[in-house]
Amino acid sequence: MKKNIWVFGVILGLVLCIPWLIMVNMLYTNPEFESNDLLGYIILLVIYSLVFFGIRNYREKELGGKISFASAFKTGALITLVAGSIYVLAWLIFYYLVVPDFMEVYTQHVLYQCTSEEDLADKTKEMETFNQLYENPLFVILITYTEVIPIGLAVALVSALALRKNKNHDES
Repeated sequence: MKKNIWVFGVILGLVLCIPWLIMVNMLYTNPEFESNDLLGYIILLVIYSLVFFGIRNYREKELGGKISFASAFKTGALITLVAGSIYVLAWLIFYYLVVPDFMEVYTQHVLYQCTSEEDLADKTKEMETFNQLYENPLFVILITYTEVIPIGLAVALVSALALRKNKNHDES
């Protein structure tokens, strides 16, 4: 199980870095671009299909085609944790060494999206607070984990439900 978790977790973690690399590049080359959160989450869900394939691979290659819900979910959750940790580590390195002014650029992007003076005032306050919090590396780690772990756990849950096959489970 360990090898399967590491292989799928590392691959997933590296692939998860691609969307933020693209987004950071877009922020630095065109801070006025319009972001699309829905598209971002769809892309993450597609990327997280690797959790499904990791669980299925473990079930087929190491467990002879049978896996309980608990074992399937545990496998998916551990793949997610490995991937999330790689994602966080990569972001920390990139943020602190390559784009230490990211929060300034990101704030500019967020404020550009505001449509009214009231919205601008609210977002300015919100971003000031967020920038202060982002000065703490522990906050950076926690907020970065929250970008990817919940989606991964949701995919692990759905995958565990779909892939579970017990000895007593009807396989027809």
